[in-house]
Amino acid sequence: QVQLVESGGGLVQPGGSLRLSCAASGRILSFNVMGWYRQAPGKPRELVAMISSGGSANYGDSVKGRFTISRDNAKNTVYLQMNSLKPEDTAVYYCNAVSSSYTTYWGQGTQVTVDS
Repeated sequence: QVQLVESGGGLVQPGGSLRLSCAASGRILSFNVMGWYRQAPGKPRELVAMISSGGSANYGDSVKGRFTISRDNAKNTVYLQMNSLKPEDTAVYYCNAVSSSYTTYWGQGTQVTVDS
């Protein structure tokens, strides 16, 4: 069984930074794509960023230039560096991973709150 465990969420002031981590464990050899989604109250879940096993990254329009995704394939871990945070970034952030057999996994979510 595969588990994705997120860490690094919390409360930060506008303009601040946070780094999220997501570590995969279980019987998985590799993931084609790993990424982050977020969901704010009353809104649908949206893509934040995703990265392929080769390092190609895509970002949601609202975070381009502020967030950076990276991954460590050897550790099956994905990171999200979030800078210049805004109140509208407040949401539950979910880790996502797609295996080489195209099975999708989700983490349990970590809360990020941007508030003064």
